Amino acid sequence: MRICRLMHTECEDSVLQEAGELLRNGKLVVFPTETVYGLGANALDTIAIKKIFEAKGRPSDNPLIAHIDGLAMLDMLVADIGNVERKLMNAFWPGPLTIIFDKLNKVPPALTGGTNKIAIRMPSNVIAKKLIAYANVPIAAPSANKSGKPSGTVINDIYDELKNDVVLFLDAGRSQIGVESTVVKVENGVPIVLRPGGITPDNIADVIGCVKLDKSIFDKIDANAPVLSPGMKYRHYAPDCDCVLVDGNSNESKASKVVNIIKQHNPDKIVVICTNENVKIYLQHPNVEVLSMGDACNFKEVSQNLYSLLRNAETFNPKLVIMESVRKEGLGLALMNRMIRACGYNVVDSSEH
Repeated sequence: MRICRLMHTECEDSVLQEAGELLRNGKLVVFPTETVYGLGANALDTIAIKKIFEAKGRPSDNPLIAHIDGLAMLDMLVADIGNVERKLMNAFWPGPLTIIFDKLNKVPPALTGGTNKIAIRMPSNVIAKKLIAYANVPIAAPSANKSGKPSGTVINDIYDELKNDVVLFLDAGRSQIGVESTVVKVENGVPIVLRPGGITPDNIADVIGCVKLDKSIFDKIDANAPVLSPGMKYRHYAPDCDCVLVDGNSNESKASKVVNIIKQHNPDKIVVICTNENVKIYLQHPNVEVLSMGDACNFKEVSQNLYSLLRNAETFNPKLVIMESVRKEGLGLALMNRMIRACGYNVVDSSEH
């Protein structure tokens, strides 16, 4: 395995050409997208797809997303494209939106979790687009990380856990968005968000006129239920210790609840992941490490920092990680979806006493 750092150098195309050939020949390559780093394999090669599941330790019923560079590749994978799907494609492709389609029979069942649907997106990241073009096949790519762990937004966070399975890491610096793509399916002409991401429900409503949120965004899904999108069923994004999310509309009440939890667990080692506003409050307490996500009003900053902070929290070997919530609006919807899953649905309402 090796790392190639791609910072728009002259050798970039030759490296991507080599990476494309590796993918086409059934190897695994980690590559950047605008959302998070992807663990890529040839989406038409069942053996290569299974290597992804083995490398991640991923349940076989958790479907993968196929990444394409143009409509010609879309035609290789899908049976039909509806009018609403076309409007979504025209508005948000290339970009961080994944759309669920009916798949063609030739699409490997391993890619789709055994369903007759396929999740597809066209990334806007220049390196990702070039890589897919050089591979000349759709690329199956979940987030680059061990299953259940925080996704990779910088190569250094994920290299050690994947180095034994990946032949090439393409390093392009920190991911621009920092959380995975929005996933939608269309039912009766209405887009339903299965997983929130960088394209918000408001963005979709502006184009289509309506949008719904799947109940699984914030609630547990039945263990035996089939799913069409990654991120719906299993615990994801989680540090390797107990984790609690403190929710509430008032910053003061959240801070008070976090302090109470800290006192209840004294003298255990605790990591608090919070916004800038409350850092000084928590630093006053012994055995507490405080990691700032950024400004509470700057969802983009929080999004870029979240997964690395969850990984950083583990380095302190804490007994407990406490996270502050953000507002469930705009990109904050995606952040709260990830935080709730990172905490295994262990959410405390700060307004309750």
